[in-house]
Amino acid sequence: MLHALRVLFALLTLSFAATPFARPEPFTAEAMWSLDRLGEPALSPDGRLAVVPVTRYDVAANTGFTDLWLIPTSGGPARQLTSDPAPDTQPAFSPDGKWIAFVSRRGEDKENQIYVIAVDGGEARRVTQVPTGADLPRWFPDGHRLAFVTPIWTDLVRWEDQAARLKERQESRMTARVWEKAPIAYWDHFLDDRERHLFAIDVNGGEPVAITRQSGYALSNADVDAFSYDISPDGTEVAFVANVDKSGIEANFDVIVLPSCGCKPARNITADNPADDGSPRYSPDGRWLAFSQQRIPRFYADRARLMVLDRKSGAVRKLTEDWDRSVSNAIWLPDSRGLIAAVDDAATYRLYRFDLSGGTPRAVTTSPSFSGLALGRHNTAVALRQSFTEPPTLVRVDVASGKATALSTFNDAKLARFAFGKVESVTYKGARNDDIQMFVVYPADFDPSKKYPVYMLLHGGPHNAMVDSVQWRWNAHVFANWGYIVTWHNFHGSSGFGQAFADSINPDWVTLPYEDTIKAAQWLMAQPFVDKDRMAAGGGSYGGFLAATLLGREHPFKTLVAHAAVYNEYTQIASDYGAEKPRFYHYWENPEEFARISPHTHAANFKTPTLIVHGQMDLRVPVNHGIELFNTLQSKGVRSKLVYFPDENHWVLKPQNSLFWYRTVREWIAQYVEPGAR
Repeated sequence: MLHALRVLFALLTLSFAATPFARPEPFTAEAMWSLDRLGEPALSPDGRLAVVPVTRYDVAANTGFTDLWLIPTSGGPARQLTSDPAPDTQPAFSPDGKWIAFVSRRGEDKENQIYVIAVDGGEARRVTQVPTGADLPRWFPDGHRLAFVTPIWTDLVRWEDQAARLKERQESRMTARVWEKAPIAYWDHFLDDRERHLFAIDVNGGEPVAITRQSGYALSNADVDAFSYDISPDGTEVAFVANVDKSGIEANFDVIVLPSCGCKPARNITADNPADDGSPRYSPDGRWLAFSQQRIPRFYADRARLMVLDRKSGAVRKLTEDWDRSVSNAIWLPDSRGLIAAVDDAATYRLYRFDLSGGTPRAVTTSPSFSGLALGRHNTAVALRQSFTEPPTLVRVDVASGKATALSTFNDAKLARFAFGKVESVTYKGARNDDIQMFVVYPADFDPSKKYPVYMLLHGGPHNAMVDSVQWRWNAHVFANWGYIVTWHNFHGSSGFGQAFADSINPDWVTLPYEDTIKAAQWLMAQPFVDKDRMAAGGGSYGGFLAATLLGREHPFKTLVAHAAVYNEYTQIASDYGAEKPRFYHYWENPEEFARISPHTHAANFKTPTLIVHGQMDLRVPVNHGIELFNTLQSKGVRSKLVYFPDENHWVLKPQNSLFWYRTVREWIAQYVEPGAR
């Protein structure tokens, strides 16, 4: 029944998208949710086919459907490969290009399992039956085995014992959880006492064989992805990323190499570096192992250098030691003479080439943004291209010229119906008289002879950047079509503008970003098309922290939006990373400075109407922050509204909750900043 409804939904969507319209429609939150969302592609070894996960949402059912689609890289129509109601993700081609492994939870599966399906189609076949679930499949070069990751209790040997303990804990009427060492949580879920380990299994099924279980190391218990491990081209060795810290409060991720049989001792190849290492990738010829390396412990935004280990001599080459950008998740060119990576570079994700022989990294692409790069044997490359106006689109990339050719057309007919305003990148003088980059997004019907209100968005992080890409949760075109000029400024601390710029706000998270924000507002107020008396600002996470900071200081905004805002630095120690040893000082070691930075200590100055949004499942910024901010504003008699989502985490991800979020934000801002031109 669900499958039939799903097919009907897809047909109605296609029919609706094909209906001609005389005039473009405003791009709304509802329109945004009608778009297909593409995940990272995989490429067949011969470069002829790409497979990409495509997610379509049924807003009425409040759910999404993710299927795998095959797209020829020479051009031509896409072909749907899977259609099960369960999400199908993480595709990986077999070495001979005839099969695709992927992750799904079908039928009676209680956890994710690894499936394989023939490229020519047919029914998918389950490979694993692991009670603890299987993730991140990767083929061994022989094409007969698959590696995967699963969390296990290391005191239990048999899979049936793993299943029994899992069932016992799930069904127990005693619900207490106990920890004796941090961390206890990650983003939106609590951690248990399992470890993530690598296993291998024959593609025809059977008993999984442990690879890392006896190594003394485990993959991260917090997060793993496609760059958490790799297999050497001859299949005899694996490289993986493990947290070697035993204290729980000073995380240090290193790259570990181990014979794939799991029968010999593991070797830590980055033990001499006290900061994080990651993203291991073997070269196609097997001689080299590339990885990323940071140098400052306990600073997630430290510049990641691209390193290459000579597996014969043990010598390490530093390919980007003197290059002021961060490189991770690099992939090798087929000839093993260089690598390519998507680099956060001045508000755009650009593909850069790094030659093994050295030299200055070379930009392959300019704009817009590119990610999810996959390479075939003959330098055939595909990637996801996107901008503020173009949702992720599968493209073929010429790695020599950077020319990109669109391959997917999932959203073309839908996008043709909508009107989008101009997006402009400007530069103004911020704190320290430094250049600050800012995106300005105009309403679709913008008339420069009139004056418009402004909604200034504050990005999270703080050591992230707003880049030229689609933002599903804070979509600037949706806001602009409400009748506002919308901006994103990359204040001090943002990534992609050099290490000194990123590190300039530490340990003082307030002074420079606050000044950059005020000077951005002043730049806008000086424009002839801006109504300086109609300005609002809002942000999430660190952007919410910055909104709460504005609350306690002078600013020109008539109203603020604080989503998942860090409000009280003292209670932020309850976050998922709260026990980690800080880079600079604990609050008891420098109480005056700590208090100065925390927004809650400036509550005496609060007077701006504020919308607060928080999710119960948010463990990065616990829900008490939103409640504390709301209660404080209420106690002071400041107009405020609290929107609480019991089933959302740091982000609002469910379709109907998202639509309610957009509607509530629109109505709130309009009360204090009238939309539209005057």
